[in-house]
Amino acid sequence: MDVGERLPRRRREPNICPRCGTKVDKPYKTWQLVAPMPDAYGRITITIMGMYECPNCGHKWRAVVSKIKTGGGEVEVETSKGKRKLGATQQPVKREGPIIEIDIDEEEEEE
Repeated sequence: MDVGERLPRRRREPNICPRCGTKVDKPYKTWQLVAPMPDAYGRITITIMGMYECPNCGHKWRAVVSKIKTGGGEVEVETSKGKRKLGATQQPVKREGPIIEIDIDEEEEEE
């Protein structure tokens, strides 16, 4: 594979160089991104990002190292190897409040 060609993003693992295909052991820098909104189960997603540098061609790139979904009674860890669930599975909580009915005819009579 030429240095100018790139591997498709969706089909490669995050630790494989997109230019030459060399496998990199681990990222040299990592950081966390926290999602501002929870999912349907009330879990917050924490994405662990990483910076990689290819020892063969020197190319640098960013990739998702793993994702952690926590809260709502369970923890789910997603890596390039697959998903693992820790804790009990819970259904989304439906919140119901009081039902308020307004009759339009009564509102018109008051005016």
